[in-house]
Amino acid sequence: MKLYEYEAKYILTKYGILVPKGVLVNDHILQNKSVNELKLPFAIKSQILVSGRLKAGGILFSNSIKQTKECLQKLLGSKIKNEIVDRVLIEEKINFIKELYFGIAIDRNQQSYVSIASEMGGIDIEQTSIDFPKKIIKLTINPKKGLQFSDAKKICTKLGYAGISLKSLANILVKLFQIVEDYDIELVEINPLVETTNGNFVALDSRIIIDDNALYRHSEYRKKSFELGRELGSIEIEAKKVGLVYLKLDGEIGIIGNGAGLVLATLDIVTYYGGKPANFLDLGGGASVEQITLSMKIVLNDIQVKVLFVNILGGLTRCDDVANAIIATITETKVTTPVIVRLLGTNEEQGRKILIENAVEVFNNMEDAAIRAIEISRKQN
Repeated sequence: MKLYEYEAKYILTKYGILVPKGVLVNDHILQNKSVNELKLPFAIKSQILVSGRLKAGGILFSNSIKQTKECLQKLLGSKIKNEIVDRVLIEEKINFIKELYFGIAIDRNQQSYVSIASEMGGIDIEQTSIDFPKKIIKLTINPKKGLQFSDAKKICTKLGYAGISLKSLANILVKLFQIVEDYDIELVEINPLVETTNGNFVALDSRIIIDDNALYRHSEYRKKSFELGRELGSIEIEAKKVGLVYLKLDGEIGIIGNGAGLVLATLDIVTYYGGKPANFLDLGGGASVEQITLSMKIVLNDIQVKVLFVNILGGLTRCDDVANAIIATITETKVTTPVIVRLLGTNEEQGRKILIENAVEVFNNMEDAAIRAIEISRKQN
């Protein structure tokens, strides 16, 4: 789950990392009285979940309240990198003498965390790593020991710092790792982390991604993950609320399966034989009749879907329950979209009988079912 900049900065401040003073607003007329407490000039920053906002025109600067209102008129409601701007963060613009980059990410190959730092912070840090690889300092972090202050000091020494500045920077890096542990974070970065004229270090921008699988430990952010516009559309949110995993694709063959591996294999086999999957939908194990019904409604609501392929390997999920749910959904919604089913596992004979009696094509072989679904989708063109 990606956090908005203002959310990421809220976490940073909880750990004592400095950020610019700012106010979140969603109107053009500056009704928020807190704006009056800020000192001009301002940085006006679109709150969207994409990178490269400055280059895309999503960050503007103003030297007066009048100019600020003009910036708000321009940003609010606009679309930047296909994201609608409905909130902006107004911050005091910070004068600085140097831009740095600090980040911590998961290195899955090493099964550990990695700390990344650079004396060349700011925009295009990815390009910096290509053009100036020696300017990127990496350190593998033992997840059992964590990031030690001594290791953080070594990193900051390589950045050219000493004395009080070195200790301040090292503390920030140690705090970042503490944030990673406390919030189950896949990636946290401060870019840029600027050195100001009075010797402070301030996070001008920050990005945080929380592991979706750990959201049950963070109720506040789990609730926020259901917000419309936070990477998920309304359909994905509806599915997520009832324990389904749904992803919209651009094909015409709807896919439903029970288990991520099975659904991926279904997508692969449909693609192998020349078909185009319309979605990924995983029921998970032991799906209820209600979940199966809702999953069908979600997929069949997509006007691009010309045929639905339901692939069930029954274990906890009983094939007769699946069959009953399929027939009930077809009857209730009066769908005309063809449905192809592959059933194998617990109560498969009962399930097949129910489907056959209701004129729904059913297979016990995944390849045969996929080929049939593709044949039907092509006839619909």
